[in-house]
Amino acid sequence: MQNQAISQIIATELKVSAVQILAAMQLLDQGNTIPFIARYRKEVTGGLDDTQLRHFETRLIYLRELEERRQSILKAIAEQGKLNAELEAKILATQSKNELEDLYLPYKPKRRTKGQIAIENGLMPLAELLWQDPKKDPEQEAEKFVDGEKVLNSKTALDGARYILMEQFAQDASLIGKLRHYLKQHAVLEAKVIAGEEEKGVKFQDYFAHQEAWKNVPSHRALAMLRGRNEGVLALSLKEAEQLEEHLHKSHCEEIIRQHLGVIFAGKPADKWREQVISWTWKIKLSLHLETELMGELREKAENEAIDVFAKNLKALLMAAPAGAKNTIGLDPGLRTGVKVAVVDNTGKVLATETIYPHTGQENRATQVLAGLIQQFNAQLIAIGNGTASRETERFTKDVIKNLTQKPQIVVVSEAGASVYSASELAAQEFPNLDVSLRGAVSIARRLQDPLAELVKIEPKAIGVGQYQHDVNQSQLARKLDAVVEDCVNAVGVDLNTASVQLLARVAGMTKTLAQNIVAYRDEHGRFEDRNQLKKVTRLGAKAFEQCAGFMRIANGKNPLDASGVHPEAYPVVEKILQVCQQSILDIMGNIGKFKELDVKQFTDDQFGLPTVQDIFKELAKPGRDPRGEFKTATFKDGVDELSDLEIGMQLEGTVTNVTNFGAFVDIGVHQDGLVHISALADKFVEDPHQVVKTGDIVKVKVLEVDINRKRIALTMRLNDKSHPQSTRRSTQATNVDTSRRAQHHNANHAMGNAFADALKYWKK
Repeated sequence: MQNQAISQIIATELKVSAVQILAAMQLLDQGNTIPFIARYRKEVTGGLDDTQLRHFETRLIYLRELEERRQSILKAIAEQGKLNAELEAKILATQSKNELEDLYLPYKPKRRTKGQIAIENGLMPLAELLWQDPKKDPEQEAEKFVDGEKVLNSKTALDGARYILMEQFAQDASLIGKLRHYLKQHAVLEAKVIAGEEEKGVKFQDYFAHQEAWKNVPSHRALAMLRGRNEGVLALSLKEAEQLEEHLHKSHCEEIIRQHLGVIFAGKPADKWREQVISWTWKIKLSLHLETELMGELREKAENEAIDVFAKNLKALLMAAPAGAKNTIGLDPGLRTGVKVAVVDNTGKVLATETIYPHTGQENRATQVLAGLIQQFNAQLIAIGNGTASRETERFTKDVIKNLTQKPQIVVVSEAGASVYSASELAAQEFPNLDVSLRGAVSIARRLQDPLAELVKIEPKAIGVGQYQHDVNQSQLARKLDAVVEDCVNAVGVDLNTASVQLLARVAGMTKTLAQNIVAYRDEHGRFEDRNQLKKVTRLGAKAFEQCAGFMRIANGKNPLDASGVHPEAYPVVEKILQVCQQSILDIMGNIGKFKELDVKQFTDDQFGLPTVQDIFKELAKPGRDPRGEFKTATFKDGVDELSDLEIGMQLEGTVTNVTNFGAFVDIGVHQDGLVHISALADKFVEDPHQVVKTGDIVKVKVLEVDINRKRIALTMRLNDKSHPQSTRRSTQATNVDTSRRAQHHNANHAMGNAFADALKYWKK
């Protein structure tokens, strides 16, 4: 498959032109990065965005791997002298790795099979005779092939003949394709508990006797059942949804084989033997093969969806609005172990650390210490981790600032991944003299100032916004999440003079070594005053400069353009604009009205097309604009600190902490996130929760039900929904989920059972 053919396939999938895809392919092959192509080569690709380009990149890898395998197979078959025009055309036409392997199956080197042994024993004529002429009597004909040595009796002969035909039919790519298509539409996934494992596998009890159409199994349930199988609790199998008349004892798949082979049974002597051939073909050869394949496809699909969910949540978290460059106090709450305190300045530099014990009888001293730090360092923000003792610490902090003139804003932030960072080698290098517990407080403070800059230091999958992340392909997960981090960092841009090695390493064209070299240059020569200084950094060549320069920002440098997203290669365009306006760069930057007067097309040429010039206009009109939204925080209800404080029907404000395929988890300030089931997200049918909410959103919810024993909360964003008449529940049994999502939507008042059933494995993981 040539590049033109690949580009056409991907273009059809993305609903764009093949010319755009071919251009992107050439750019990628030339060593350009996705962020650079998306931002600075729009006229070349026709404006493909980073989402389209990421899909293109994934499909390009798949199709090129397919093409490599295709050529290998063509060569192998040709070397056997068995490649004809018809077979070659089929191999060249397929776009599926499974179909390609089906076509190769008859020619693939195999171990010595029972069918091959039967052929060596001279039983091929018997197989062909009985199959082609059913009027022949199998027993009589088989006796003619008995030799007393290799073929001991007629049964041996007939079994051998069956094996020959069975293996021959099981290599028919067209037949396999028909069976695969049928099973994908009609197969049922059946889960059963393994006898004696009921107590061990209680967390999988929803699947002890579960059946569901294979094509409808959502990713979270598929991964839950697959985990149950891996833990030795569940047995999974595929069953046919439709059967022929029971008295025939045949599956519909056997009927598909019969029809494909053009066999008609009319009571002839060999018909029963031929029926057995078909039955063996299905039961012995193809059923297990296709079940394994479809179970693998189910896992792959579920993993891909789970990875996509994780990627969406991670992107929302990384792109959360920063509170800004302000002096900030980070509080890592604790009860017996105390509250860890870290003060950082507006650049994130640690100014002071302390440990206070406001919850163990030392409130007076804790008050004095915290008040003193607020006043001494003119703190404008206080970030409180949302873990154990978070609400108690928030209450204490509010009491402290009541009597202060300086009243910093208090914000509860997610501390997911903070402990991972604190114990990491990176944190040890950054704070060699700081106790592990205090490093977490620093991370909490910094992630309020700038979530992106701090979270890039943590392995993405440790941030805790995934769904079954430990059950999916880890290398694939890492690639996807790394791409998300890269796209987010480059969408925002980085301050060349303050960015950490970890942040710089995520910039397009950068490597960890180059990032370290930039920091080393900065340490030796002082701040960068000009983007061109990057060319002096060790090993940072022309290609790396081209890729990274537009995403590096220099505030208050020699050239004001260096603080913008305008790429240095496009500075000549700005010079033209200045000549036409007869003004300086400082005069026009931020002057939105001036750019409304100018004709964009006036500044285009062969090198810089309309998309690039339009982007330059946007950058100059709003220099240094941050694509992240306005900073907002949820206001937790006073007096609602624990599960026991919740009341049915209570309306609260909260922050979305995670979005899954079955709903959204919301932090309402009681140490346990509540679940808004997909059926309770909106007043309309919701296909994908990400269409309604994203991680970090501030939402209003109403309490539907509470299970104190299991620490579960059912919420709804449909504030007009009627709550359950019961008070807070002490015990709730998870119920099976209605397979109709639309039925769930119209029965949102019963979301507790639905939500808990879908979320059961999530909470238990």
